[in-house]
Amino acid sequence: MVERRKDSDIRPFMNKHRPVVSVVIVNFNAGPLLSRAVQSVLSSSIAVEIFVSDNGSTDGSLLSLRGLAGTDARLQIIENRRNLGFARANNIALKLAQGEYILLLNPDAVIKADTLARMLETFATCPETGMAGCLLRNPDGTEQIGCRRSIPTPWRSLVRVLRLGKLSPGHPLFRNFLLNKEPMPEKPIFLEAISGAFMLVRREALEQVGLMDEGYFLHCEDLDWCMRFRQAGWQILFVPHVEVTHYKGTCSKNRPIWVMFHMHCGMTRLYRKFFQRQYSWPLMLLIIAAVWTRFLLLAVRMFIEIKWKKINKSVNATRDQVSLKPTAAAKLIKSRSINPNTDLTIDDHVLGISDREAKRPYSHLPFQE
Repeated sequence: MVERRKDSDIRPFMNKHRPVVSVVIVNFNAGPLLSRAVQSVLSSSIAVEIFVSDNGSTDGSLLSLRGLAGTDARLQIIENRRNLGFARANNIALKLAQGEYILLLNPDAVIKADTLARMLETFATCPETGMAGCLLRNPDGTEQIGCRRSIPTPWRSLVRVLRLGKLSPGHPLFRNFLLNKEPMPEKPIFLEAISGAFMLVRREALEQVGLMDEGYFLHCEDLDWCMRFRQAGWQILFVPHVEVTHYKGTCSKNRPIWVMFHMHCGMTRLYRKFFQRQYSWPLMLLIIAAVWTRFLLLAVRMFIEIKWKKINKSVNATRDQVSLKPTAAAKLIKSRSINPNTDLTIDDHVLGISDREAKRPYSHLPFQE
C-alpha cells in the first residue's frame, strides 16, 4: 500500500499560484465540437489551464478555436504537425501541466460549469483515489457504453464476442466487462476501469505511475493506465451523480476501418503486456488469432457498408437530377399546366436522348398536340 499525503481537504481549491486543474485535450479533426469543449472548460467555476494537443488537424478546427478563445491566457495550443497517436499527444501536454489535478478530456465532450468542482469534492473524501470518471451520456441522454467497465481480460472478451453470457445469465464467470446494463449505483464506487474520454487524475498518483504508454497509437491506452494505477495501489472512482455529454466518434467517423485496426492492435498489446503470464502460450496464441479474425470480419462488413452507402448516395444524386419523369412531364405540358420552355428542367443525358433530339426541345416527350 502506498503512502498518501494528508491533504484530502479542499486546500487545492484555494491555491492562487497555479491552476487547480490542468485540462488536456487531444484533437484530430473534431470540427466545431473542439471549440465547444474548450469553451465549456473555460466556463468552469474553478481555476483551470487548457492544453490542446493537435495531431495535424486539417478541418479548420484550430482556426475556429483561435477565433473564439485564442486570446485567453489559460489556453495553450500545441501543434504536432502530424498524427502522433493519442498517448503520445497526451504525454506532450502532461509534461507541461501545472495543476494539482489533470483531466484528460476528449475534444467531443462538453462539461458543465460545476463539473470539475463537484468531481474534486468527491476526490477530497477519497484520498486513496488516484483517478476518477463520471457518467458519460450520449446526446440522446442514454448512458454511454464504456464509461464504467471492468478490464476486458482475454476471457471476458471471449465471453462477449461468443455471447457465452447467454449460457448462464448472471453467473460471475460469464459477466460482461461492460457495466452499462448493471443498475446505476447511488453513490461513487470503485471500479476496475473508466473511459478515457473523461479521466481526472491526481498529480501525486501520476508522478508515481508515470505517463501513458506510447506503444498504443489509438485505443486501450486508457485501460493500460487503469491497470497501472491499480497495480500501484491507487483506486479508480466512478462518480454517477456528475454527468458529461460525449459526442462519441467525432474524430474517427471518417476512417472507421483504420480506427478499428488500431483498436485491435491495442487489445493485442494489452493482452501481451498484462496477461501473458496468466495464460499458456497456446491459449494466448489462440486468443490473439481470435482478435484478428474478429477484426477481419468487422473490416469486411464495414467495407461493404461503406461501398453500399456510396452506391445509394450516387443513385439518389442521379434521381435528384431529374425533376420529373418524361411521361409525367408530357401530361403536364399537354394539359397546359406548365410551360415547357420555362418551367421544366430535365437532364437530357440522364433521359438518354440523342444530341439531335436535344436540339429540338422536348421533342422526345410522348405527346402530340
